[in-house]
Amino acid sequence: MNHTLCPKCGKEIEKLYDNVCKDCFFENIVLAKLPLVLHVKTCAKCGARFDRSKWVNMGSVDDIVIQSVEDALSIHDLAENIEICIKPRQLTPYMYRVHAEVDAFIKDEPVHQELNTEVRIVREACDMCSRISGGYFEGIIQIRATNRVPTSDEKKRCIDIANEVVRRMQKKGDRLAFITDSIDIKDGADLYIGSNNSGRHICRAIIEQMGGSFSESPSLFGQKDGKDVYRITFSMRLPEFMSGDIIHFKDKAIQIKNIGKRTVGIDLSTGSRFMATTDEMKGATRIASMEDAVMTVLVAVEDDAVMVLDPTTYKTVTIKKPVSFMAQSGSEIPVIKTEYGLFALSGEHA
Repeated sequence: MNHTLCPKCGKEIEKLYDNVCKDCFFENIVLAKLPLVLHVKTCAKCGARFDRSKWVNMGSVDDIVIQSVEDALSIHDLAENIEICIKPRQLTPYMYRVHAEVDAFIKDEPVHQELNTEVRIVREACDMCSRISGGYFEGIIQIRATNRVPTSDEKKRCIDIANEVVRRMQKKGDRLAFITDSIDIKDGADLYIGSNNSGRHICRAIIEQMGGSFSESPSLFGQKDGKDVYRITFSMRLPEFMSGDIIHFKDKAIQIKNIGKRTVGIDLSTGSRFMATTDEMKGATRIASMEDAVMTVLVAVEDDAVMVLDPTTYKTVTIKKPVSFMAQSGSEIPVIKTEYGLFALSGEHA
């Protein structure tokens, strides 16, 4: 076996580590370094952490403390297969004592080091919360409906969709995705939003789930860094018709079942499926609602027709039998009477 002498200490060794023995090589190796005190800036309201000159969304305070210590750890360049264990201990609501253990391999030799630090939490308002408290907004979403007033349920659903959109955008790191204010007015609702980008996402999400359309109207608000800054009014228009409406369209009575990107319904005369976009439904008129349905006596059932008592004249009339019709003669069934005729409703429609 070949031996050599360490040029630094003179020890006889079998293997050199950068031209010195193992002891001489590792006596000056520091596996990890950590400041004795760390100051971590967090938002008192939303819990965001200020990191590398910007605010980022984080989890609990413990998560922030652990991440801050991990970020502050300086590991030797030669270290491989690094394992870090960080154990925070809360001393006060704003002070933590943290013990860190680092294991790694340097030159195929295992190295272990333990370190301690103190993390001090500094609480202040982040950029997003400061803007919200100051009433900052870049755009307004005006939620209205075509040729009618939105219902309370529709307005609530729009606001719920908007809140979900901004939550998703904030989770992805968009600090301007927020709603400053929500105002309920007679004709609908106005949402004051932190960014025009979030405004577009909200309007598209509402259309995806509830149908409708929107347009943008920019107005010059001021200048920032020498560039013009615009506030945009988003005119969000919900569809003219709602689920449960009975409309007259191309000589057909259609019961609206679902509103979204497309309007889906049932032709009450034939029972066939109806589907159309908003643009394709120009000329449609509302003639009744499912709330207008009344119960009447079913006199007889034939192959493709049923005989019922007209709820107004009490005369027996023959009308088209609806799809999935299961009622028996002598029972009561729901019907809709319109200026275009009388229509029986199956259990599916009622």
